[in-house]
Amino acid sequence: MLLVTEPTPFGLNDLRLAAETIRQLEKPIGVVINRHGIGNSEVETYCEAEAIPVLAKIPFDKEIAGHYSRGELVFDKMDQVRTALQQIMNQIEKIVGKDA
Repeated sequence: MLLVTEPTPFGLNDLRLAAETIRQLEKPIGVVINRHGIGNSEVETYCEAEAIPVLAKIPFDKEIAGHYSRGELVFDKMDQVRTALQQIMNQIEKIVGKDA
């Protein structure tokens, strides 16, 4: 299960709730931190303590918001986002296997 969160107290609270639910389903979990750099490091600390891999950190960037507001695919416009999304895909394949 891929969980996407923001590094804020609200994001951490929602992440904890979701992770607890997914663990009861006995599914592997990976986290993507969106808007990395806006909050604090508590999400990363929680993931480390709970042995939940952080698959990628997508930085907070006003350029991303600008592309979204124009209906553009950020993947096509920003190398750092493309790299992060490719990293996520590679990590998911490692966790669940290529044939999953």
